[in-house]
Amino acid sequence: MISNNFSEVRVFAPATVANVGCGFDVLGFAIDEPGDEIVARVREETGVVITAVHGDGGKLPLRVDQNTAGVAATALLQDVTDNLSFGIELELYKKMPLGSGLGSSAASAVAAVVAVNRLLGDPYERKDLLQFAVEGERVACGAAHADNAGASLLGGFVFIRSNHPMDVFPIDYPEDLHSTVIHPHIEIRTEDTRKILRKQILLARAVAQWGNVGALVAGLMKGDHDLIGRSLHDEIIEPIRSVLIPGFNQMKSAAMDAGALGCSISGSGPSVFALSRSKEEARKIGSAMQRAVASVGLDSDVYISKINKAGSTVISEKQTQEWNSGMVE
Repeated sequence: MISNNFSEVRVFAPATVANVGCGFDVLGFAIDEPGDEIVARVREETGVVITAVHGDGGKLPLRVDQNTAGVAATALLQDVTDNLSFGIELELYKKMPLGSGLGSSAASAVAAVVAVNRLLGDPYERKDLLQFAVEGERVACGAAHADNAGASLLGGFVFIRSNHPMDVFPIDYPEDLHSTVIHPHIEIRTEDTRKILRKQILLARAVAQWGNVGALVAGLMKGDHDLIGRSLHDEIIEPIRSVLIPGFNQMKSAAMDAGALGCSISGSGPSVFALSRSKEEARKIGSAMQRAVASVGLDSDVYISKINKAGSTVISEKQTQEWNSGMVE
């Protein structure tokens, strides 16, 4: 039975780095900022509506079936077995750039399902919300992949063994691991970057990639920084997508010269990430990467943080007794 205790819930979902170099569609981690916020409210009419989107420059649709937050929230409500006599309205605050390679679409979807689940009294465990969040990813880029959504929802590092059926689990990592993310001020659509990927790859490259993925996971779980660094190499995706990112080679060289363990594309780009052992190193790397991207005439933002353990979080809740009776049949 659904227990509705709140009339309004506000949720933050963090940005994420997907792929993590060699782990295309199977690895992701959360960072502290930026991120998206969703305010979900109870409404008298059934179903889901989106009342407003702030901070997107008018680019995102209010139509529920075309918005990742709306699609994810609708998928959750359709799975609820109780007969709800109320609906949900969503207000989206975009606090991260679109087409950034930082999981913008996933953050909106994740914030939506966490907020709606809370409004309903948490009938689903956190991990079970992922199946609804990835439906938002499907409408965004045509594939219900869980690397961004899983990391944004659960926090930390996540490994996606399978999307169908969903099999996602956390992996350990060194406590001192820090992330530097540079976002050049250009936009790249994930859907477009998927279209340019090769359908077939050489066996030798595939074997090298498998070796790097396995070693990267082992390095993270063992806390072996050197192994992490040796494994952060993408044999397949980076060589293709990097040509779409002005100054990528300069940023990567600058990061490695400044002491990064490794550096690669965040998601589909244009953001680029580097991993390091401390905040001091992460800041030094960030400065070097920003100088590199400035050398090709682009402004950029830099985000530095430890790996975000919390994932999506409830910021505030409003309780009103009027919704506690007569709204659930």
